Amino acid sequence: MAVLGFLGLGRMGSAMARRLVEAGHEVHVWNRSPADVERLVEAGAVAAGSPGEALATGLSFSMLADDDAAEGVLSDESVGDARGIHVCMASISPAEADRLEARFASAGVGYVAAPVLGRPSVAAEGRLNILAAGEEAFVAEATPFLETLGVRVWRFGDRPRQANVVKVAVNFNIIHAIQALGESIAMTERHGIDAGDFHELLVSTLFDGVVYRGYGREIVDEAYVPPGFLMALGFKDLRLAEAVAAEAGLTLPTAAALHRVYELALADEELRRFDWGGAAEVTRRDLYPPDRKETP
Repeated sequence: MAVLGFLGLGRMGSAMARRLVEAGHEVHVWNRSPADVERLVEAGAVAAGSPGEALATGLSFSMLADDDAAEGVLSDESVGDARGIHVCMASISPAEADRLEARFASAGVGYVAAPVLGRPSVAAEGRLNILAAGEEAFVAEATPFLETLGVRVWRFGDRPRQANVVKVAVNFNIIHAIQALGESIAMTERHGIDAGDFHELLVSTLFDGVVYRGYGREIVDEAYVPPGFLMALGFKDLRLAEAVAAEAGLTLPTAAALHRVYELALADEELRRFDWGGAAEVTRRDLYPPDRKETP
């Protein structure tokens, strides 16, 4: 048994922290919302009175929504109480990973980036894929606990930011897949073809895989509520991809059109509450403005 800290108990963080508790560890949990802490305490966790208390356990983990949440929770003040190693599992920008790595290093604490692939239901079953980067010794110490949370720990270098770059690139692929599914399903539907039959063709032949199966079925059934991953978070990940590409001097030709799709989705009172797979509805519902270019 180990004494661990865990900060951030949204749907994903709660599933991960519970998994560590069920593995027999003493997990000190902190969250802005006390109700989420109480549920984990009922499952056997220990309530931490502050972020600093959770970080002081010696090996701590966090699953926070975005850069702003990471800055607010993993502040200079709370990191000043940290000990040992911290593993940040959030989908944050590489630039934020650099800031956090430097902040923890100033406190004499190791820092590992370990963003994940998978939804809360996958986390609850310990089937996440985990993208880890950081100093070898730090990653090695965290790995037994990461293996409790996932089916594989993928190593992506000695700089924590590298894991965040990979996560951004993976999510950029998912955004494209959702858009491709939305456009092709809308196209076939308009010609009287059953969306379910078309989706079955895709996943039974050329496009088998978790993303096409899961999001394709979600789009066919229009099953966007409750959201597994909010539309606003999808837009956050798209903007991260744009920033990561710009940092490297790279142009992403499709990004501008995708950016507009998310702007339109978030401007719609219904779509903004959907799972990010609901971005497909921008095409399906004719919300994307047609090309107005005049032919010469």
